[in-house]
Amino acid sequence: MTNKVHQLPTLAELPYEVYFRIDNFATDTRFSTQTHAWGQLNYCATGVMELNIAGSHYLSPPQYAIWIPPNTPHDGYIRQKVLYHSAYIDAALCSSLPQHSCALVLSPLLKALLADFAERRLTTPKTPADKRLAQVLVDQLKLAPCSSSYLPGSDDPVLAALLEALQQDLAGNRSLAEWAQHFHVTERTLARHCLRDLGMSFSEWRQRQRFLAALPLLEQGQTVQNVAFDLGYSTSSAFINMFRRQSGNTPDQFRRGLLKFSGN
Repeated sequence: MTNKVHQLPTLAELPYEVYFRIDNFATDTRFSTQTHAWGQLNYCATGVMELNIAGSHYLSPPQYAIWIPPNTPHDGYIRQKVLYHSAYIDAALCSSLPQHSCALVLSPLLKALLADFAERRLTTPKTPADKRLAQVLVDQLKLAPCSSSYLPGSDDPVLAALLEALQQDLAGNRSLAEWAQHFHVTERTLARHCLRDLGMSFSEWRQRQRFLAALPLLEQGQTVQNVAFDLGYSTSSAFINMFRRQSGNTPDQFRRGLLKFSGN
């Protein structure tokens, strides 16, 4: 498959202090390195984007967004097609936002705001109502916590292929030894590459992946049992224990927090 380099439109300045972009990107698309004077929120409503930001490698699945501060070099790569939302935020509004790149946990309200602008194909707020919504989005970003459970990526060909395979099969339960055999490397080598590039073990990365994948399923109202089975757990209790280790809460406590947040 031909690797396509996508040239993003260049802007000398933002048309408004919060500017939105909505794109559908095809499989195997690469983005050249760019730096701009404004901050950027990257969110994939579907699919996964890989981002290199000032030397750090991130995976951006739908469970959270990646924040890039102003004047930070970054590039990206898409293995499978994505529906992509981006918000460019004027540097004057970024002083209260994270000063380093990070994965942000998006509240239901933030997701709803991004979805609303995308559905209306609105890039530049012009009406008073849309300008107020854009300000709400910025205010909500200030409250969004940086995730300690984000999924780091890797430029290593074998490890990148392994992570892509895990993304495609959330319920798979191949062991590290089985994956090592599949990629014709030793288990020790693969384990060492995980620690070197990801900063964690293979099993910890897979647990974080499943935890993040569980969040939208729980938001949609799926039962804990169904979510557990969809993510490869043989029992609900094993899934609940993993979820508690990752978040400090049970899935039901997480769902009650969503209801409290929405006022229902």
